Amino acid sequence: MPVHLYRGRFAPSPTGPLHAGSLVAALASWLDARAHDGIWLVRIEDLDPPREQAGAAHEILATLADFGLTSDEAVLWQHTRSEAYAEALARLGRAGHLYACQCSRARIAETVAAGATAAVYPGTCRALGLVSRRGSALRLRVEDQVVAFDDRACGRFAQQLARDVGDFVVRRADGLFAYQLAVVVDDAAQRITDVVRGADLLDNTPRQIALQRLLGAAQPRYLHVPVVRTPAGEKLSKQSGAVALDRTRVLDELVRAGGHLGAPDFGPDSRAAFLRLATEWWREHWARTPTMTAKERTEDGR
Repeated sequence: MPVHLYRGRFAPSPTGPLHAGSLVAALASWLDARAHDGIWLVRIEDLDPPREQAGAAHEILATLADFGLTSDEAVLWQHTRSEAYAEALARLGRAGHLYACQCSRARIAETVAAGATAAVYPGTCRALGLVSRRGSALRLRVEDQVVAFDDRACGRFAQQLARDVGDFVVRRADGLFAYQLAVVVDDAAQRITDVVRGADLLDNTPRQIALQRLLGAAQPRYLHVPVVRTPAGEKLSKQSGAVALDRTRVLDELVRAGGHLGAPDFGPDSRAAFLRLATEWWREHWARTPTMTAKERTEDGR
């Protein structure tokens, strides 16, 4: 059995059906895995029950199958991973990286209105030594550091976390685990070497790298591809009026998604032909970063 040094993933949240923007992200990650002769995984990020739509997760998996995009290993469901997330929190807590926060959104908004930078938590509870209890969030104590990485599409990207982000939530006040924590824990558990996703998530990456370092997890390579936008320039999403993919017009939808990524119209006559031609094109135009060598894999602890 061959040893695959590349492991990628597509990780949708079941808040509704897949749309054109979702397909671009799924196709990009699938093509990158295939172009590197790697493994492609699907993870269902069902961490937020209040936002999830009944039946959406299974519809997502069925839609991906219609488009020829099926996970090479068993689908990972985040709702089954609570113990792993709790253990990661415990490790961070024992090392002194967490603190309880009882700020409401309204209180944070008042502080921001008083002069703090919008979207940056002002550290109100940082030094209070509050006891974690029901209704308290847990925040990561961010160090005064610059976290930088080289994105395969966007180049060098850096954030000064304390200034640009502030202490961020890793467990919400309602007790749910935060996305930033879960994605890091699961990428490590699934031995993900390459994360290919939309450019709207680019500024999440330094936070995830900071958590990877604290938890001793290997850092994947990153490739953030252009997102699909509405005519008004908004990211295409359920909130901006995105419609579900037409599962009766699979080839048309694939050609359109490929075009957004820069692929020419190959004139394919089938789904299989498109995926084959698109993989060859991706290998030539996007797969510029060599796969990790066995030596690098060993050194990174993968």
